[in-house]
Amino acid sequence: MPPTLALFLWMLLLLLLLLADPAKEPSTSQALWVPVIWIFIVASQLPSQWFFGSVRMSAQAFEEGNPLDRTIFTVLILMAIGILRSRSFKWGSLFSRNSALMAFLFFTLVSVVWSDFPLVALKRWFRDLGSYLVILVVLSDPRPLAAVRTVLRRLGYSLISLSIMLNKYYPQISKHYDRWTGVGDYAGATTSKNMLGLLCLVIGLFFFWDTVTRWPERKQRRTKRIIVVDLAFLAMTLWLLYTAHSTTSTVCTALGCLVIAGANSKLFQRHPALLKALIPASFCLYLILDLGLGMNGSMAQAVGKDPTLTDRTKIWAFLLSMHTNPLIGTGYQSFWLGSRLEWFWQNSGLGHLNEAHNGYLEVYLELGLIGVSLFLGFLLAAYRTLCRKLTTAPSLAVLGLATWMCLVFYNMSEAAFEGGLLYTLFLMTGIALPERGKNRVRSTVTLGGTKSTKYLPTLPLEATSVRTAR
Repeated sequence: MPPTLALFLWMLLLLLLLLADPAKEPSTSQALWVPVIWIFIVASQLPSQWFFGSVRMSAQAFEEGNPLDRTIFTVLILMAIGILRSRSFKWGSLFSRNSALMAFLFFTLVSVVWSDFPLVALKRWFRDLGSYLVILVVLSDPRPLAAVRTVLRRLGYSLISLSIMLNKYYPQISKHYDRWTGVGDYAGATTSKNMLGLLCLVIGLFFFWDTVTRWPERKQRRTKRIIVVDLAFLAMTLWLLYTAHSTTSTVCTALGCLVIAGANSKLFQRHPALLKALIPASFCLYLILDLGLGMNGSMAQAVGKDPTLTDRTKIWAFLLSMHTNPLIGTGYQSFWLGSRLEWFWQNSGLGHLNEAHNGYLEVYLELGLIGVSLFLGFLLAAYRTLCRKLTTAPSLAVLGLATWMCLVFYNMSEAAFEGGLLYTLFLMTGIALPERGKNRVRSTVTLGGTKSTKYLPTLPLEATSVRTAR
């Protein structure tokens, strides 16, 4: 099949699927397309990369950015702000309920002051703030659970099918070759095999979670059709994950699915406290084996990786030897810039990297021990929020706990904080929202040629629109 025809058929089939989707929620807002577009960009490639190809690998290019990317991000941020204003979002309540997150974000903003590139850092801070705004657009929807499902489903439909199509018919776009070994890896709609693995991790978690939560109602005709679609895309996602050869994403996908399956088992439903304790305990055990007993290499070999985690241990040792400020770091998003980046490329012998391949180390380099402490505080606060949601919004809380588990493990060998796809899913489930009982959504109707405004009460977070087929 000619590539152009394959692209046309993909677009046509995707459109038909979106229109005839059995899981389509007619009650959700059209405003959800704003977060869909934003997260699509975060999960795949920047607009400038789609239109003009990969950015040139130079320190100056990382500083300058691209005007097209800035324009699109700015428009989406302004649209998100406008949507939240129209919904009379309670900002004060949001800040008070997420004090740990607000403290971390405030410190990242203050860190711009001691950055070597304050203007670049400030621009990146406002860009990353957009991730929080578009997530609030999702969660402030009158039917938030349906909104989360809608956004993740649209992303899964588009990015998974697009990645398969690009791998098959556009290898000149999707296939990347190692500069040292010449080995080729497929990246799909993303920029690397690790990013493709991360995409499969997030989408795979969603489709598995959606299937498990709908399974008790599988005899309903509509639910049965939804589960069939879920299983089809789950199989496609797992196949893509296999082709990506991303060990970290594969292991984290298995861990997340185990949490989801376990949380829906009778044992943990009867004893939820056991689930709440087991998840952080498993990560603490990993830290003891890794840092305390030095078994990192053995565990890496157990999952098919070399003991150096593909030279990650060399990267970490070299970065720590650069002696950044241990308390406050180099400033938000400022480490991989300028002469410091050039010096790393020329002296490390590790290639043209621009990430630490460890999320915690990345935060330390940029924000020091203070930033790491604030961020760990946020992770713990978010975990407590998810545990509380097990009684008020169990379905979404289970997805959040699985995402939390994947996030803390994934960042031991990859950097996925500060706006990454997995971090975005985590925020979508872990942010503590204002009380919804008193929230109202404005709706304008026309009666006898005269417009009038009604205020409709929003539904609880766990409200879902799965109905029995008639």
